[in-house]
Amino acid sequence: MKCHYYVLCALACVILFASCGIFMNKKTERPIPEVKETPAPVFASKPLYVSPFAGRSMQARSYAILNGYSTDYCFFVDMSIHSGRKRFFVYDLEKNVVLISGLVAHGSCKEGFLTDAKFSNVPGCGCSSSGKYKIGEKYRGQYGTSYKLYGLDNTNSNAYRRAVVLHGFSCIPNEEIYPKDVCNSFGCPMVSTAFFERLAFVIDKAKKPIILWIYN
Repeated sequence: MKCHYYVLCALACVILFASCGIFMNKKTERPIPEVKETPAPVFASKPLYVSPFAGRSMQARSYAILNGYSTDYCFFVDMSIHSGRKRFFVYDLEKNVVLISGLVAHGSCKEGFLTDAKFSNVPGCGCSSSGKYKIGEKYRGQYGTSYKLYGLDNTNSNAYRRAVVLHGFSCIPNEEIYPKDVCNSFGCPMVSTAFFERLAFVIDKAKKPIILWIYN
């Protein structure tokens, strides 16, 4: 009996010590701190687009407001672009977008043929003239329906005197032909007949004269 008594006491002590150990482990156990992940920086998938006409369109609109021209549309002609590419742009000044574009000739300067545009304001030079123009009256002339142009800057002040007008002609194609060049004019911003009809629609419905701006 005594032997059984001692065995039971020994088992009780073992169980007591084991439970105390478990209790102490639970007491001293520290919670594992949560690791907060730093969110990765978000970058735009594409760079923001800035219109190449943004600055010039603001200037055109300001000029139009001050001088009583159309604030709805402006025609931009970028002569730095190859003549085989579209470089005549009808620009919506309200929405800041290009509506339509087409090919346009530059003047030959009476040098036979010029691949790149040259500029002059001298009467009889046959060159293009840079600067802003007022698109004036419609008339029928040598090239059919045309619009008179009035130079508004020192660089094109002789435009009316030089008979520089906006007109269409058959030697200008409707679509781009780069790397080939389009034909030269005698200084007029000459476009295809189909594109001219589209320009005429915009010009005729405008409540105020539209500015044509030629630059390089």
